[in-house]
Amino acid sequence: MLANLKQIAELVDVFSRCGTRKTYKKGDFIIHPGEQPPGVFYIVQGLVKAYDISKYGEENLLIIRKQDEIFPLIWALTGQERKVAYQTLAPTTVLEITRQNFEEQIMQHTGAMAPLLDMTIEMYRLHSERILNLEYRTVRERIVSFMLTMVKRFGSRTPDGLLIEAPLRHQDIASSVNATRETASREISALVKKGYLGKQKSLYLIKDINGLRSLLR
Repeated sequence: MLANLKQIAELVDVFSRCGTRKTYKKGDFIIHPGEQPPGVFYIVQGLVKAYDISKYGEENLLIIRKQDEIFPLIWALTGQERKVAYQTLAPTTVLEITRQNFEEQIMQHTGAMAPLLDMTIEMYRLHSERILNLEYRTVRERIVSFMLTMVKRFGSRTPDGLLIEAPLRHQDIASSVNATRETASREISALVKKGYLGKQKSLYLIKDINGLRSLLR
């Protein structure tokens, strides 16, 4: 990370002073498909899924935003609009400011640029890993690589293994690894049967991370 605690606090202060606090239930849209973003959002708590709709009418998962992150980040920084939908995966609280206000505040509080750069680098890293993931020949390998990426970002240690604390549907996984939902479901089931993966309610549990890693060697 490039940002220090003071710079992170400076960014949070921008949203705390200028932002409007909003709360959403699980499954609510913050930005609807095709809608122009109404503002820039800072996640106080919760999870927000960003996705677009493919030409086949299927959801294509792009990224899951978590607490202390900002969205739509590229639009906030450049003004370039991508028609991406943002929907909550859990009860979520955000602070919203207009993009104009965001730009003005960032110019005045330049220390806040460091955490924004950290978020941009993290987004680049995640999208780079997704591209590299597609180099694996089999769907199973691509799913394993995807799960390992997700556990780095959302994993928490439990007595039974590493819990990915972000709900993932089979369609989300399939779109991320360039596979059909049916094929992804079959390969996930195989990984569960072999003892590499498990489920706790709607969350995936990595039961044998070393075993998963060995499948990519």
